[in-house]
Amino acid sequence: MKHIPRSVVIPFAAVAAVFLSTVARDLRGAGEPVVATTYHRTLSAKHPVLKRIRPSEVIVTRTVCASGRDEKGVQHSENGNPLTGPFFVEGAEPGDAIVVHFKKMRISRNWGFSSSRLGLFALTPETIASLHPMYAAPYKPGHVFPGRANLVRWEVDLERQTVRLAEPKSSVVALEFPVQPMLGCIGVAPAGDFVPTSGPSGSYGGNLDYNEIREGATVLLPVYHPGALLYLGDGHALQGDGEATGSGIEISLELEFTTELKKQANLTGPRVETAESIISIGSQPEFVSSLDRSIQMATSDMVHWLIDDYKLEPWAAHMLIGYSGKYDVVTVAGSMALRIPKKYLPKKS
Repeated sequence: MKHIPRSVVIPFAAVAAVFLSTVARDLRGAGEPVVATTYHRTLSAKHPVLKRIRPSEVIVTRTVCASGRDEKGVQHSENGNPLTGPFFVEGAEPGDAIVVHFKKMRISRNWGFSSSRLGLFALTPETIASLHPMYAAPYKPGHVFPGRANLVRWEVDLERQTVRLAEPKSSVVALEFPVQPMLGCIGVAPAGDFVPTSGPSGSYGGNLDYNEIREGATVLLPVYHPGALLYLGDGHALQGDGEATGSGIEISLELEFTTELKKQANLTGPRVETAESIISIGSQPEFVSSLDRSIQMATSDMVHWLIDDYKLEPWAAHMLIGYSGKYDVVTVAGSMALRIPKKYLPKKS
């Protein structure tokens, strides 16, 4: 802050404006973190509500990492993507969509962990056979957590915003990258009495593990129960397309988000908007069916999105997808996403 000479008189109106702005921000909830004392590993409509929130209200909260550890390394829950929530969104009713805007998504500690090798599901049988010694021998028992021998530790430089593999060290390549925090799990309580764990994904969201869900992104989810019952968790410091190792660089996060409602949107699955693209996700549990099915799901949803929201003729929606669309592998043997660049879209009518 610059020094203000005593001779300078600050107008009362300016002081009042700053004060009122601060009060308004506090009233919206920013600066008052919602901290869970219990973390859930299922997306259930019966879990006690963590907080009732209003559309447009700024919510600040925290997530623990996939192992249940917080920003200080203290374990609050068992391993398996413990979730913060549920948040009850006032006014949300079945058939609506909730729209979640991520204002901030920040790493909250200086270390993370990941799997030590690619998943068997990402390789051909011939390659697995040739790498057999690598898979037969554990890396180092207890290297990251007691009882685990398939994990490696990553050091996070919070000032430089980089992440570096601590051990083992390559003599050939520098395994250090810029961080790109993302949220692995975001979902709502699904329809009926179905209670999925925080491991798979589906039409309700869940363990999407999509690396486009980061600061600045907007996620749209269908509503199946009053209040939507929103859950968040499974932060990653970095993750490549497809989550080919079966994990990101697992870490705790600090989040700031707002919500809004789209009444009677009747979504069939999750959607994402970024500054550059609109994105349909063909969200399904891994290993249930091939990626062909999730490609069809994502493409079908995008056709409806372009026709319903952007008023394209059906044939024009087909052409726009066919010649500007880009597919992302969200999770290997699981979900796919279809992106349409916003620069090719008309303004919504």
